[in-house]
Amino acid sequence: MELEKFEYDNSIVKKFIIVTALFGLVGMLVGLIAACQLAFADFFNDNLLIRYISYGRIRPLHTNAVIFAFVGNALFAGVYYSLPRLLKTPMWSKAFSNINFWGWQFIIVCAVATLPLGITTGKEYAELEWWIDILIALIWVVFGVNMFMTIIKRRERHLYVAIWFYIATFVTVAMLHIVNSFELPVSLMKSYSWYAGVQDALVQWWYGHNAVAFFLTTPFLGLMYYFIPKAANRPVYSYRLSIVHFWALIFLYIWAGPHHLLYTALPDWAQSLGVVFSVMLIAPSWGGMLNGLLTLRGAWDRVRDNAVLKFMVVAITCYGMATFEGPMLSLKSVNAIAHYTDWIVGHVHIGGLGWNGFMVFGMLYYMIPKMWKTKIYSDTLANTHFWLGTLGIIFYALPLYWAGFAQYFMWKEFTAEGYLAYPNFLETVTQISGMYQLRVLGGTLYFTGAAIGVYNLIKTAYQGSFMPSEADEAPALQKVYAAKKGEHWHRWIERKPVQMLVVSLVVVAVGGLFELIPTFLVKSNVPTIASVQPYTPLELEGRDIYIREGCYTCHSQMIRPFRHETERYGEYSKAGEFVYDHPFQWGSKRTGPDLAREGTPKLRKSDAWHYNHIYDPRSTSSGSIMPAYTWITEDNLDRSLTLKKIAAMRTLGVPYEEGYEDQAFQDMDEQGQKIVDNILEVYPDVQVDKDKEVIALIAYLQRLGTDISNE
Repeated sequence: MELEKFEYDNSIVKKFIIVTALFGLVGMLVGLIAACQLAFADFFNDNLLIRYISYGRIRPLHTNAVIFAFVGNALFAGVYYSLPRLLKTPMWSKAFSNINFWGWQFIIVCAVATLPLGITTGKEYAELEWWIDILIALIWVVFGVNMFMTIIKRRERHLYVAIWFYIATFVTVAMLHIVNSFELPVSLMKSYSWYAGVQDALVQWWYGHNAVAFFLTTPFLGLMYYFIPKAANRPVYSYRLSIVHFWALIFLYIWAGPHHLLYTALPDWAQSLGVVFSVMLIAPSWGGMLNGLLTLRGAWDRVRDNAVLKFMVVAITCYGMATFEGPMLSLKSVNAIAHYTDWIVGHVHIGGLGWNGFMVFGMLYYMIPKMWKTKIYSDTLANTHFWLGTLGIIFYALPLYWAGFAQYFMWKEFTAEGYLAYPNFLETVTQISGMYQLRVLGGTLYFTGAAIGVYNLIKTAYQGSFMPSEADEAPALQKVYAAKKGEHWHRWIERKPVQMLVVSLVVVAVGGLFELIPTFLVKSNVPTIASVQPYTPLELEGRDIYIREGCYTCHSQMIRPFRHETERYGEYSKAGEFVYDHPFQWGSKRTGPDLAREGTPKLRKSDAWHYNHIYDPRSTSSGSIMPAYTWITEDNLDRSLTLKKIAAMRTLGVPYEEGYEDQAFQDMDEQGQKIVDNILEVYPDVQVDKDKEVIALIAYLQRLGTDISNE
């Protein structure tokens, strides 16, 4: 049989490797700064800096940098390296490969340019504005078309297991991103989520959970199935197990999103579905982990001296830990303890630092010596990187587990007389300050190890000679239209990539449709409350400032039906309270107290207190780690979009009367002046007027919870 000659394009892989290393260090450094801000209250608390790197703004910058810039570029590097070699053909289009590269880097630059400026949608892991979301979708399609056309023109008949995961990643991420990103633009830099309240929360965490599943997990499982056998020079342990792993994982994962919303206003049936499917996820997840580890049978003696295998073994182990812990955290009894605490942060970073981070470094230690025709520059540096990274994971995660339990037990503790033992939420923050400082130590160790690793890889490249293209040869694909007798049934699917794509899409779409459609179409899932009214124009502007500053990263607005929460905050939250919230602001972490009832008589503070708290938090709350938002007290409120915002909200179903725009500014002035008068009554020397941003923010905070207050 005649062999056809062709070449693999290493240049595109090199580009993605370079930005992976660069953005990895940048994303980790930003995360380290954010950790320092929680551990040391005055860290970077300077007027010239804090506006752009306050915790609420750089936390989403950190998550986006690590997920989409570091891990995302590594995903592309791994796929562009492995896919052609598995299919025995070059990528379909060099032009599409380069559009993918430069387009993705442009998106990252847009994120870096917008998030520190407070330009955000306010939805976790989906903070980028509407036009950037469109760019993401377009570039993702470019990647998918290039990948799929490469599969079509392959020289290998059967699709290897890694390619199954690549296909499922493409179709599912496209579906998740498009559905979650439905927004109504108000301007180039401002939009509102098309969904509201409970529905917005469900869509967001359907996306948020499965972004972890299908952007941070399935593609890296595919890469695991490629790089582990290559580095160990061993076949995959079990072909049948890989089939069960793949189909069970992509079917079950998509149902699990509601476990992020247990004990919230989400309908109970949706919560229960999330719990059931989350627990079932243990089986396929651990099946994949065991398939990866058992591939090393007979090669364990090589792990000690092989940097690639060493990093990947720990990565797979962290994957196993995280995918056991996740289902356990989905049990309502466990979730009641962990939710809103630092336990969740520790859990997430076991996956991020261990699974994704170590997989990426394992891949880099494999690809760079191959592409530069050399050996790793220094095994000693590689070992140093490995142990610093491993210790960093431990010192990062364990203190946060401890902090999580401390938070929960302090929140729920009552005295013998039946009163909250720690009625002041701040006591639960100061108690765990040492844990936050240990987290900084862990992050520093991990970052130092990563920097050493990048240096080692740079030196490795410099001592070698880069191959822009790599020659190979293989016979042309022989078409086979019928299954052979005795052949495994799954081979029939593997030979037909279009069929694989369509079936994968159907499998992942079923769960989403089953959860989302009833929540939108059955009115009893979101019963309305007659007393709930739209925000006034000033409150709407204040809410946008709240979102701009990332206040949702530290404050929840969701009171669960637990005695210690209702005793601390007031009546538990109802679905109908949030029907005008675009986007929802339930939050996922309580570094500060819940604000859902902040304006009710039980919790209400004076306007003057809020002004002082925003200007200098420690003047009202000694020991607070909240940054001082001095610029909010100094900057004038931009009213140029107010009328467009009201019109947009009306389009989204918020019942502002037609023509209300003619009265909006007058209402804003009257409400703002009352707040100013209240402040001046306490602090007559303060320079404040109704046009300052702080007045709008106070108006919003004082509104929270008042619509259904029975006090």
